[in-house]
Amino acid sequence: MKTVRTPDARFENLPDYPFAPNYCEVPDGDGGSLRIHYVDEGPADGEIVLCLHGQPSWSFLYRHMIPVFVEAGYRVIAPDLVGFGKSDKPTERGDYTYARHVAWMSAWLEALDIQGANLFCQDWGGLIGLRLVAAYPERFARVVAANTGLPDGGGLPKEAAKPMWDLYETIPIVPAADLGTHFAAKDGPPGFFFWRKYCAESPEFNVGDVMTVVGSGNETAPAVRAAYEAPFPSAEYEGGARQFPSLVPIFPDDVEIPANQKAWESLAAYAKPFRTSFASDDPVTAGMQTILENRVAGAKEVDHIIIEDAGHFLQETKGPEVAAAMIDFMKRYPSS
Repeated sequence: MKTVRTPDARFENLPDYPFAPNYCEVPDGDGGSLRIHYVDEGPADGEIVLCLHGQPSWSFLYRHMIPVFVEAGYRVIAPDLVGFGKSDKPTERGDYTYARHVAWMSAWLEALDIQGANLFCQDWGGLIGLRLVAAYPERFARVVAANTGLPDGGGLPKEAAKPMWDLYETIPIVPAADLGTHFAAKDGPPGFFFWRKYCAESPEFNVGDVMTVVGSGNETAPAVRAAYEAPFPSAEYEGGARQFPSLVPIFPDDVEIPANQKAWESLAAYAKPFRTSFASDDPVTAGMQTILENRVAGAKEVDHIIIEDAGHFLQETKGPEVAAAMIDFMKRYPSS
């Protein structure tokens, strides 16, 4: 497996990101290893808050939340998924699979021997993080799921895949600036189809543009945009950022659906506190909170919240408020 590592100079003078780097080596599943970067702030003996990001962001997304948790006495651990941030990046898109991401982060979780974690997961941080909770329920004390889900085919038969694929093949590659319009459309192909095709096929793919598609404003600030683009100095580094949407198991013939269905069996029995904390203005994951609230055992006994005036990357524009709400949640709901 060929990998690249973003030069450290790309991460100098980032706004509001003074955190020291930490690294852990995990098997790549191909006879080699991958270096995963993570932020580790706060008291070493503090209760852990584990923050998992999605596509195409990295731990920089949590820079407004980390200080709030630390000030409250928590230890915050925020890794960069393989292919993102300061972590190693396989250059071939085919090297990125859903199963491999779960395996890489499982190895990382075990290597750090994380116990009693309070998970905050958003976007792909949930698709991977919820699989970790299902596999290691004893390691997680509570969960806050934000703008995420665990797709499992929605009960559609495999025969439904062909017309869905046929529809997907007919849609054009649209500019990033038009993606928001397709997400907001009340009819026609799902907006996610356009998002997936843009990331997978557009010759004009740009991480900064992706961050602004369904954001809430802060992502457009030049220094912030540059920080999100920093991990990707050239196309060779963008395999994960381009491939992630294609790995979401939305088609009923996806190879990962059985694994997600099995994970749901574990989550259905996960009785520790589980909250949804979704944004009011996220067209990407709207409605997924209801699925989580209805299917996870621990979600039935807690209150759930909506973060007002926030988009898909709610950590970016509402980070302190989101962190404060999670602290209140952890204090009010003891873990069994």
